[in-house]
Amino acid sequence: MNKKPLRIALIRLTALGDIINGTIVLQLIKKHYPDAHIEWFCEEAFASVLQGHPDLTKVHAVPIKRIKKTKDFRLLKTTIRELKASGPFDKIIDMQGLIKSAVVARYIGKNVHGFDRASARESLASWFYRSTSAIPYTENVIRRNIDVVADALDFSVTDEEILNKTACFASQARPDFLASDRRNIAMVIGASWPSKEYPKAKFVEICHALESSNCLLIWGSAKERRYAEDIAAHAANTTIAPKLSLQELTATIEHCDLVIGNDTGPTHLAWALNRPSITLFGPTNTRMIYETPLNQACESDSKVDINKINKQDFSIQTIPVTEIVLKAKELLGSN
Repeated sequence: MNKKPLRIALIRLTALGDIINGTIVLQLIKKHYPDAHIEWFCEEAFASVLQGHPDLTKVHAVPIKRIKKTKDFRLLKTTIRELKASGPFDKIIDMQGLIKSAVVARYIGKNVHGFDRASARESLASWFYRSTSAIPYTENVIRRNIDVVADALDFSVTDEEILNKTACFASQARPDFLASDRRNIAMVIGASWPSKEYPKAKFVEICHALESSNCLLIWGSAKERRYAEDIAAHAANTTIAPKLSLQELTATIEHCDLVIGNDTGPTHLAWALNRPSITLFGPTNTRMIYETPLNQACESDSKVDINKINKQDFSIQTIPVTEIVLKAKELLGSN
């Protein structure tokens, strides 16, 4: 009699960049368990970036933020009921290590694996797990994602396997607003905090230095749209991207020749899609990315304490434009 395929639940609720960086685990699971049925539970705002992923059986959109905002008790009860009904799973893996993600995991089932007390972002989350992994919180976030999943499912992953990964998302059609007669460089100009944003004036300087390329300004909020308009007013070789869905954003990054941006989800898409990128760091550091010959970083001189991020650290403003431009030209030349 054939064994039933393994059913695996992955919990990574937020944020966009962390979900994107986590998708590498899907191909690694499939390498060892090709028939596995994998389902991902994430905050509903980010579910669309995972929809249609060839390695996922189902994506569950969990409305935690909406429940907190509306205090809708009926929606809370419905969500809990749906989480409980989603199983059974052979293994439930909390890749986030927060109390909220651990609670979601336990509503799904009891067989939960996660980070141990010393490794979890919120140590109390470990109380909800049946089994745990000891992976230092200061470890690279992509390696942490991989190791907690690999430990739960009893396999190991080498650095070479990570470097040689296939693109983490399926290929999509080339957007028609990209230039066809020159290189396209996506500029990810926004971020979740002001101190993670590289200055507008310096983005203008980068555009001037890369004048033979089309600098595509990626934006998400109304504030970022105004930011893009300010940059475009001072750099003729810019194009302001249209408002993009997460699926459209993925297609755009896939077909750009280079991505230059702040430490945020759209920039991380480049690594997931095996596209060249330069990530800019001030109050955070390279723990947030997996550096490769194609995916590089420019950091300020700030001494970052990853356990206590200083959101008032605006040192990203000190990164020299010349350093970014030099790396950009090297990456464009090798691409």
